[in-house]
Amino acid sequence: MGTLASKAAIVTGAGQGVGQGIALALAAEGADVAVLGRTMRKLEATCGMIRDRGGRAEPFLCDVADTDAVPAVVEEVAARLGGVDVLVNNAYSGAFGPLLSMSDADFRRGFLSGPFAAFAFMKACHPHMKARGGGSIVNLVTSAMVRWDPSTYGAYAAAKQALRSLTRTAAAEWGRDGIRANCVAPHALSPSLRRWAEADPARAEEFRRTIPLGYVGDCEEDIGRAVVALVGPDLRYLTGATVPLDGGQANFG
Repeated sequence: MGTLASKAAIVTGAGQGVGQGIALALAAEGADVAVLGRTMRKLEATCGMIRDRGGRAEPFLCDVADTDAVPAVVEEVAARLGGVDVLVNNAYSGAFGPLLSMSDADFRRGFLSGPFAAFAFMKACHPHMKARGGGSIVNLVTSAMVRWDPSTYGAYAAAKQALRSLTRTAAAEWGRDGIRANCVAPHALSPSLRRWAEADPARAEEFRRTIPLGYVGDCEEDIGRAVVALVGPDLRYLTGATVPLDGGQANFG
């Protein structure tokens, strides 16, 4: 029996990359996983990987930016999986670039798919977690929040900093309900990072050298397993924290 046996988890943006890695890791510890995203083909692929390993996963089409639809999605997940114990807000769709070239629409999109979407999921999951005696929320943020020069990452960092503050507030307000809320700030070899590294190997190697541990994290083994630890019983006293999963690159002190 895994540490998360009988638990039900929601992972947004789980069709690929970090979200997929987290979903795989949660399922490996016995959690039933609701795999959320915008492309059914990708969701089915993740679910297939989990089922091939003997786990349980169900796909749910969901555009997190459509926050009005979030409560119904959470209710459907709770009905099919028997409740909600774990929520991982991973999905994000925003823009990058210098501030002067950033449109208002692109800036808003980052906030809508980031803190606004997470807020909707957190509120919708709260009663289900409280009814089961507690739960755990993990929100994905970024080391760009503390980078000394966030040039071209400003809108992204702003949305994630808002999410970090939201997480800390939920930890303070919902702790008495047995609900913990933490953030992770990962570096992971996602499909987008892999494409960038292949397109610009020199800069990718320069980036890798800035990581004290010497490599970019694996989506499942480094990021997913850390999330398993965060939501599991061994770290039951940790809430309101931001955990840098970046091989020691960023300074969150």
